[in-house]
Amino acid sequence: MSRPEPRVLQFCHGYDGPFLDCARQYASLFVGTEYKVTTVYLTGAPSAEVEQGSASDEVIFLNYRSKDVRGLKLKAIGDIKRIVAGRDFRLCIAHRFKPVYVALLGTRLPVIGVHHAFGDYQRRSRRLFANLFKKRLALLGVSDAVRDDMRACLPSWARERIATLYNRIDIAAVQTELLDRQAARAALGLPQDAWVVGNVGRLHPDKDQATLIRGFAEALPQLPPGSLLVIMGSGRLEAQLKALAVELGVAVQVCFLGQVAQGRRYFKAFDTFALSSDHEPFGMVLLEAMAAGVPLIGSDCGGGREVVEGVGVLFPLGDTHALAAALRHMAGLDTEQRELCAALMLRRIEACFSDHAVREAFWRLGLLAG
Repeated sequence: MSRPEPRVLQFCHGYDGPFLDCARQYASLFVGTEYKVTTVYLTGAPSAEVEQGSASDEVIFLNYRSKDVRGLKLKAIGDIKRIVAGRDFRLCIAHRFKPVYVALLGTRLPVIGVHHAFGDYQRRSRRLFANLFKKRLALLGVSDAVRDDMRACLPSWARERIATLYNRIDIAAVQTELLDRQAARAALGLPQDAWVVGNVGRLHPDKDQATLIRGFAEALPQLPPGSLLVIMGSGRLEAQLKALAVELGVAVQVCFLGQVAQGRRYFKAFDTFALSSDHEPFGMVLLEAMAAGVPLIGSDCGGGREVVEGVGVLFPLGDTHALAAALRHMAGLDTEQRELCAALMLRRIEACFSDHAVREAFWRLGLLAG
């Protein structure tokens, strides 16, 4: 009788926002190996588009609502037990704490918990739980900043059991989707001749678009005539941020586009991309801007620093004057300097944030049992 094929269980909380691509990223780690990948989504209805985008050999939708998996999550634990039973699963990769919890209680597999945010182990109950399963749990942060946050919460753990594995992008796929500058501006309703600063993200305190608007307003007199700040995204601070733009006298120059479907397709509309976040675990939009060849400005904190450092301009968190200076610097770049910047960014993605580079980094970590 033939030996059953070895499998990896990938367990995701859901496929909203960036998490569908996270599933693709981790499934791609096993391309060309003997392992088959089964991806399970705890929440979210079945979707053919999600199934295809997961890049997995098998996709299972448990179809829970978020409120259904509060508390002990006994039914979800039973579901995972049934999925694993009778097949040769060697490892579980679980994204975020709730799937980590379910996987550890529902299986006997080694579990790699992938964490995409700060503070996941600041609760005492979670620290106790992680320590209880310490022998078969390893943790990955999507940046050194997230890794270090977990290490600080779990000081008794061996350092190699809490490591970094960067987020990454399929460079060719992202670049294939891109509209050229003229088409992107036409689609967004932007003038072809304006100098445009782009920002993409939720209108939320963590993203600190208020500092970006203040920095833009300060720099505006020295920026090219007709310069614009374009913000893609929606959120609870929209009215407050619009009021700030009015107060600073730049309401006409600050464009709020709201939520834009497949926003990364339009990044070539920007002359520079600025991320002013004060709490950024990584910043996937930075990679998307890099792939589009758009010069970067980022706040010098969190995981965003690790992406921007060496290929873009960093400014101290919340420092309006430094951000204004960075904008003036970017406005002064000539064509040759922009092309050099684009080449440097592409090399950086290929070396650190591509599927190929991160696949090699994963296997060097030696976390796969057996």
